[in-house]
Amino acid sequence: MTSSRLILRSLMFAALAVTIASGVRAQQSKPEPKPPPAAHTPTPALIDRNGVLILIRSTLLALDQANKTGNYTVLRDLGSPGFHSNTAARLAEIFAAQRKDNIDLSGVVVLEPQLTLLPQIEANGMMHMAGFFPSVPTQVNFEMAFAPVDRQWRLFGLSVSFGQASPVAPPSPEPPPEAKGKAPQAQAAPPKGNAPQAAAPKANEQAKQ
Repeated sequence: MTSSRLILRSLMFAALAVTIASGVRAQQSKPEPKPPPAAHTPTPALIDRNGVLILIRSTLLALDQANKTGNYTVLRDLGSPGFHSNTAARLAEIFAAQRKDNIDLSGVVVLEPQLTLLPQIEANGMMHMAGFFPSVPTQVNFEMAFAPVDRQWRLFGLSVSFGQASPVAPPSPEPPPEAKGKAPQAQAAPPKGNAPQAAAPKANEQAKQ
C-alpha cells in the first residue's frame, strides 16, 4: 500500500513536471506581438518649381480644352493608368457644371499659382499638391495627385473649384429716415470775377535800397 502511494506520487510529480515544461516551451515558442507600423509621414517631393508649374498648367489647360470642346478623351489619355478608370463620358459628367458655366481657365498660362500644399510624396507613392490662382473675378482652386509612370508624373486625381478672388465689401448702411427724400445738391460755383488770384509783381517795382 505504501509502495503504491509512492509510485502514484512519483507519477503525479512526473506529470506535473511535464506540464510545467510544456508550459515553458509554449511560452518560449509564442511570438512576441509586433508594434504597429508607424504612420508614414509625407516627404517633400524632389521636383523644382518649373516642373511644378508645367504639371499644374498643362493639367488645367487640358481640362479647359476638354470643357470647351466637350471631348475629354485627351484629358483621360494624359493621365496615369489609374486615371484611365474614368471614361471620357464619366469625366464629362464630373465637369458638367464647369462646362455649363463656360469658365475660362486659359489665364493660368500667365498667372502664378499660390501653393497651399507644397508637392509631397504620400505613403502610396503619389505626389500630392494643392493651391489656387488668384485670378479676377474668379479664383481657381485646385488639388492634384500624380502617379510615377515610366519616370514621369502622370495625372492620377484632379479637383477644381472656383471662389471669390477677393472679399466683397459689405453693403453701405441705409441713410437715416430724416435724410431720405432729400436729393443731394451740388455746391454753387463761386460768382465770376470773385475767384482769388495770385498777385503778380509790378513791373516797375524796385527793391528798396
